[in-house]
Amino acid sequence: MARGNTGNVLGSWAFLIGLILAIILGVGLIDKSPNWTIALVIIGLIIGLLNIGVTETTPFLISGAVLIIASSLGQGLFTTLGEGTVKNVLEGVLNALLAIFVPATIIVAIKNVFSLARR
Repeated sequence: MARGNTGNVLGSWAFLIGLILAIILGVGLIDKSPNWTIALVIIGLIIGLLNIGVTETTPFLISGAVLIIASSLGQGLFTTLGEGTVKNVLEGVLNALLAIFVPATIIVAIKNVFSLARR
């Protein structure tokens, strides 16, 4: 996803930190609070603004849409697991990934619409 120039170093780090933080939150190594969700949303916004180039827009939007749909619908699958640690971890990771990728996908889609409107 990285463009390879120094202008998107922040976006690359945001992506890496966001994924690590999503896993840590999902596993439950740190307490889940609204502040962490806000942090993940901000990371998603940074990723969408700084880390996705013109050539990466379409693959990112397709991948982001699939990830969002699979994460949202996949959570219903875990109800068959009953209550327990595995279910909580999987749902936590999926929720954290949604907090990152929903804003990133929205920002990239809006940027794409504006670039199409300029043509």
